[in-house]
Amino acid sequence: MTPLAAGATGLAAGIHCATWGMFKDAPFEGFTWRTYVRSPIVATLIALALTQLAPLDFPTGAAGVVVLWGVTYGFERALVEIYKTFLREQDQSKYTIPMQFAVKGKVLESRPLRLVAGAAYLALGILVLTGVHLLQERGPELPHVLAIFLVASPGGWISAFGGAWKDAPIEGFHTFKFFRSPAMTFGFGFLLSLLTGQYVFVLMGAIGYTVASIETYKTFFFPNKKRGKFQGKMPTHPELLRSRWRFVPVFVAVWLGVLGFAIAAFMGR
Repeated sequence: MTPLAAGATGLAAGIHCATWGMFKDAPFEGFTWRTYVRSPIVATLIALALTQLAPLDFPTGAAGVVVLWGVTYGFERALVEIYKTFLREQDQSKYTIPMQFAVKGKVLESRPLRLVAGAAYLALGILVLTGVHLLQERGPELPHVLAIFLVASPGGWISAFGGAWKDAPIEGFHTFKFFRSPAMTFGFGFLLSLLTGQYVFVLMGAIGYTVASIETYKTFFFPNKKRGKFQGKMPTHPELLRSRWRFVPVFVAVWLGVLGFAIAAFMGR
């Protein structure tokens, strides 16, 4: 894949992330272009690094775009969430559910301890990626469905346990919500496995498409429903409840582009 195509794919993934994030948060936190362009810049750099520096090859044509979009999305979300949870210093009083690393709903105030927790979380992610790669390189021959279940599900379980750790002390435990991510990562992982044989891409792409789908549903199918982290809070920038809709056309355009490439990729198999 050329750097131009890779950069455009990463940019589209980043704009998608930034738009649903802005849509749900801006009425409570305000809007700045500096925050909005963060994900597009990070995602573009990730896509370029994956295609120009990574030792694993992406498929060609439309399939390559579909796989790269999901993989880039997965890595971007992982890196941004690690930054917001373990590294960023921010006033948490504006949130009902803390966004920094918390234990039983209470923020861990010690920055060194948060850094240690973040390092452990990052190590877990690297361990999962390494395990998935070793399964492909040195593991036994497995039935395709079982292999994809073992490859795609870990990302969903990490998301499920992380979400429960953060949300359950405040909102309570929701069984459907807990099992939703593992089920969806398996489904998206199976579809991606038809386009690429690289297990690492299947894992990260499944995470990316799962996050993109869940956030689209929660954000735009229920636009007036407050997220858990803002429950009980009043919008501090109510004017953005209307102006935020100006960004929706570009969000829809990105989805249509991804779906168009997906149709072309599967038809071309």
